[in-house]
Amino acid sequence: MTALLAPARPEAPKIVRWRRWRAPGGTAVLVAAGYLVLLSLAAVGAPLVAPHDPYVQDLAHLNAPPSAAHWLGQDDLGRDILSRVIFGARVSLASSLLAVGLAMLVAVPVGLISGFFGGIVDAILMRIVDGIQSIPPLVLALVITGLLGPSLRNIVIALAVIFSPTFIRLTRGQTLAVREETYVEASKSIGSAPLWVIRRRVLRNVGSPLIVQASTSLGFGLLAEAGLSFLGLGIQPPQASWGVMLNRAYAALFTAGWEVLPPGLAIVLTVLAFNVLGDGLRDRLARRDGLR
Repeated sequence: MTALLAPARPEAPKIVRWRRWRAPGGTAVLVAAGYLVLLSLAAVGAPLVAPHDPYVQDLAHLNAPPSAAHWLGQDDLGRDILSRVIFGARVSLASSLLAVGLAMLVAVPVGLISGFFGGIVDAILMRIVDGIQSIPPLVLALVITGLLGPSLRNIVIALAVIFSPTFIRLTRGQTLAVREETYVEASKSIGSAPLWVIRRRVLRNVGSPLIVQASTSLGFGLLAEAGLSFLGLGIQPPQASWGVMLNRAYAALFTAGWEVLPPGLAIVLTVLAFNVLGDGLRDRLARRDGLR
């Protein structure tokens, strides 16, 4: 009788969490996350992982095909392509992470203020956002990098400007929904300061969509950085970058066309991994929020 009256152990949440990742598409998400983790580790430890110095030239073996010493071959200056791909991951990942981080640092507070207070503040901020979003993103990036000059810092600034309107609108929309919740109204009714309510009641409840958007933006940022570097408005030679490598390989397309494959595949796989991860996070965070 005692056993029947004993409270059951709360095992359901653990089962729910496990089933969320075992749902259809969960394997793809884990594979994408694993690939990004390995790529990040390789980028951080590039001097230890890369088999050769990515800047050392071997003019006796220009555009050499893959061999036992150089697994992915050598470029038009005899540099090891595999080593340059590994070092290029540093630039590509760093530019995306810094751009998204800077955009969120600026956009999230603006979106919270706009959505929470509304009124004339919201109207002015939204018109500014509309003006920025009326310009095609890549055209805006080309203009900014063209005015500021080609460098990693200026690429980060350009991408942050592109990403900010999206994060502002997303944060504002989520804030408009959350500010009508009972717990927010209760905090206001007892005289809590607006900034305290925003920080403790609103911000923690708008995080899930921002995480998903950040993951997707990382892929677009990497692609944009590669495109700008390919056009000569981003990272400059001899620094290793996937976009710079594509630019160099394109010049030798008809004599050593295989050279476009390593940086091209690296860009495709990494952008795909970010998108798969973003889709997986969206589905699983939606299920989690729906179970609350």
